[in-house]
Amino acid sequence: MSFSHPSGAEVADIVCGVGRAVLGGGLQSDIQIKRDGSFVTDHDLDIQTRLYELLHARWPEISFLAEEMSDTEQTEVITTAERFWCLDPLDGTTNFTSGLPFYGISLAFMEQGVATLGIIFDPIRDECFLANAGGGAFLNGRPLKTAQATRSLHCIACVDFKRLARTLSEHLVARPPYKSQRNLGACVLEWCWLAANRFQLYLHGGQKLWDYAAGNLILREAGGSAVTLDGSPIPGKDQFKSRKISVVAASNPALLDDWLSWIHDRADLYNLLLNAKGAPSSG
Repeated sequence: MSFSHPSGAEVADIVCGVGRAVLGGGLQSDIQIKRDGSFVTDHDLDIQTRLYELLHARWPEISFLAEEMSDTEQTEVITTAERFWCLDPLDGTTNFTSGLPFYGISLAFMEQGVATLGIIFDPIRDECFLANAGGGAFLNGRPLKTAQATRSLHCIACVDFKRLARTLSEHLVARPPYKSQRNLGACVLEWCWLAANRFQLYLHGGQKLWDYAAGNLILREAGGSAVTLDGSPIPGKDQFKSRKISVVAASNPALLDDWLSWIHDRADLYNLLLNAKGAPSSG
């Protein structure tokens, strides 16, 4: 039987439809605390269940990986599936449970270990970010391009201090190279806001595959660049063995080179990477 490749528009309609249905009404939600200390709500689980059912009904040959599955289920998909969906049903759960309006749904289609389709939906602003590998990035159907002319580090940065080594954090606070700094608390949307030029620099110490699979593709297709703290490419599913990665990103490759050089000039890289490997996931 031939494989029917998912259409980005069709998948986006499914993701946005579920997001509006689950998150469009009242936001009262039962909260549970997971083993790693992060939150999960019945909204996370409802979105995950609905998307699994709809995606499986339409593309039964594609496996399914999601944040709220068990470790055993996740490992089974990662190690055996040639193609699978990679879902974060509600990133920014702490924001969501606190009434802070910054959270989103992220879905990537993974082939041979890399994302070839990425969709991220922001239910608060009704913004749907979409990218196909080699096909560009879009926001609500309009082409999305990063700021290619920007080279100076004196711009806006989104930095997650909680997951960074103390040495690096102290340098960033005492003598920041950027004009202004934000920490928004939902990394799937942070990738998209970087792609949309709402800030130009990004630094995060610990993300899992479902945190970055779709967002990294969207940023790359919009013209931005990202690497890990040691300068390595952002990995595909092979990263799952170590569970989390660090991210250094910028709105264009030249700006990323300057941003990474500034970081490496002011941080003990060994301690920086050791800290990132033990950092908690976003929530």
